Order: sequence, then C-alpha cells, then structure tokens
Amino acid sequence: MKSFICGILATLVVLAAGAYISVTMGWVPANADANPSALETWAAHKSLRATIKREAPTAPVPIALTDANVIAGIKLYANNCAACHGASDAKASNIASGLFQHAPQLADHGVTDDPEGKIYWFVKHGVRLTGMPSFGDSLTEEQLWQVVLFLKHMDELSPKADKAWKAVPSAKL
Repeated sequence: MKSFICGILATLVVLAAGAYISVTMGWVPANADANPSALETWAAHKSLRATIKREAPTAPVPIALTDANVIAGIKLYANNCAACHGASDAKASNIASGLFQHAPQLADHGVTDDPEGKIYWFVKHGVRLTGMPSFGDSLTEEQLWQVVLFLKHMDELSPKADKAWKAVPSAKL
C-alpha cells in the first residue's frame, strides 16, 4: 500500500514538473493567433459557466426599461463596446478581428436570450484571458444596468432607440 501511494505521489510530482517546464520553456502557446488546446478550452468554459452560475445576480433589473435608459445604454455601448462588438451593421473592426477569443458582433450574435444577470456579470466583471475588460470600476451601477437593458432588448427597440442605435458609427476597418 505504501509503495502504491508513493507511486501516485511520484506521478503527480512528475506531471507538475512537466507542466512547469512546458510553461516556462514557452511550449504552451501564449499568442492570440494560436488555437487553444482542448484542455484550455474545456477549463476556461467550465470555469466561466460555473462562476456565472454562482455570481450572476438573479434579482430583477433595478432600473426601468425606458427609452431614456436604453438610449443611455446605447451611448455607453458606443463609447465602450462598439470597437470590439460592432455597431448595428455587425461589421468587425480590425481590433475585433485580431482578438482571441473573437468578440461576438452583437448585432448578429446578440445576448437577448441571456438572463439580465448574466449580461450584467459579463459587463461588470469582464472575462479573464480574453479581450473583454471589466467595467465594474469605470461605470456606475446605473450605467452597467443601462448597457444591460440595451443589450437585452436590442432586437426590439422603440423607433427612438433604434434611431440612436443605427447612428452608432461602425469602427473603421
């Protein structure tokens, strides 16, 4: 039994040493244009899903769904998000094209089917090891929720809000 446990410990030490050497020798790609390994993809997705499930708010949105709030969200999106996530034409900018993970162009691949709490979590906290920054320190709670209202309802905008959305310029390609 003692030799079995020693064998397990020796195996773990060798695996840890191998992982350390692989990372420190640069054998694990760090470049944005390399495809991630299956293990990296699995770990990132599993961790992100579990974190959102644990941390995303489930309470109702604390601000009203009004044109004023949605239009404020559109303006915040234009200033903070459109360079990566695109305008109403869904054309990816050079920045968006060069990111890995590729930023979804939200006019095409929106988040309207996601719960508001999940959208809020992404905007407030960002996503580690991607280009998605955290806006929790730069936007107020009200501003975060205004962006959420816009993103959640971007495919059912009032005429006034739709006009503001269509006025957001596409990033230069």
